[in-house]
Amino acid sequence: MKKRHEILFNQLNTYREELLLSVSDVTEEEADIIPKQFNNNIRWNLGHVYMDQYMWIKVLTKDELYPEEFNQWFGFGTSASNFDEQTPSFEELKQLLNGQIQKIKDLYGNRLEEEFPPTEMGMFTIEQVLIRTIFHEGMHTQAINDLKKCIRK
Repeated sequence: MKKRHEILFNQLNTYREELLLSVSDVTEEEADIIPKQFNNNIRWNLGHVYMDQYMWIKVLTKDELYPEEFNQWFGFGTSASNFDEQTPSFEELKQLLNGQIQKIKDLYGNRLEEEFPPTEMGMFTIEQVLIRTIFHEGMHTQAINDLKKCIRK
C-alpha cells in the first residue's frame, strides 16, 4: 500500500475514533431526542455517516455495501421520523461504524486508484470519495456535539 493510502486510512480511523468518542457518553434515550432547533437526532447522524461513506463507494463501484433500507432511514433529506422497528439501534450503529473503516480497507485498499465513471461531483476513484467523506464526517461530528449540548442544557 502506498504511503499516502496508509495516511488516508490512518486519518479515516482517527476521525472515526473521534466520532465514536463523541457519542461514548450518550444514552440510547439521548440518541433519539430531536431538540426543537434540529431536524434530526444523534442516532440519525450516526446512520447517515455510515451510509454516506458506503453510498459514495457504491456510486462508483455499483457494489451493494449496505441494506437498501438505510436510504429511507438515513439518506439525504430523511429524518428520524422515517425510523421503524427495523431501524438499527444506537448501539448497533456504533458497532457498524466501529468496523467500517477496516472493512473498506479490506475490500478496497488495493483499488483506491482504480478509475470509474465520475460522480456528479467529478470524483472517479475510491481514494477521492474517501477524502470527501472525511469532511462530511467532521460536519456530522460537530452536529452531534451541538445536539449533545442542547439535549443536556
